[in-house]
Amino acid sequence: MFIIDLTYTASVEQVDAVLDAHVEWLNRQYEAGVFIASGRKVPRDGGVIVAVGEDRAAVEALVATDPFAVEKVADHRITEFLATKTAPSLASYQQHL
Repeated sequence: MFIIDLTYTASVEQVDAVLDAHVEWLNRQYEAGVFIASGRKVPRDGGVIVAVGEDRAAVEALVATDPFAVEKVADHRITEFLATKTAPSLASYQQHL
C-alpha cells in the first residue's frame, strides 16, 4: 500500500487552474481500484492519497501522469507500507509479511 503526499509548489491559484484535470485523474484511479482515499491537507498546502498498486515503480509511473505533476504545481512523495492491520471494512487490503 502507498501514501502519496502532495505538496504544492505553486500558488493556490495555479493549482486551482489544474484542479479539474487532477480530479478527473483521481476519478480514473478510483474507477481502476487503485485509490482508496484522498483529500486536501489542512491547511491547504497539498493533499494525501492512499493507494494500492503492483509495486513502487507502477505507482511512481502513475503519479507522473497526475496533471499536478505534469504542470509542476505539486511535488509528490511516495511512502510504501505494509497494511498488516486494517478496519474490518478494509480487510481486502490487508497485507501479510
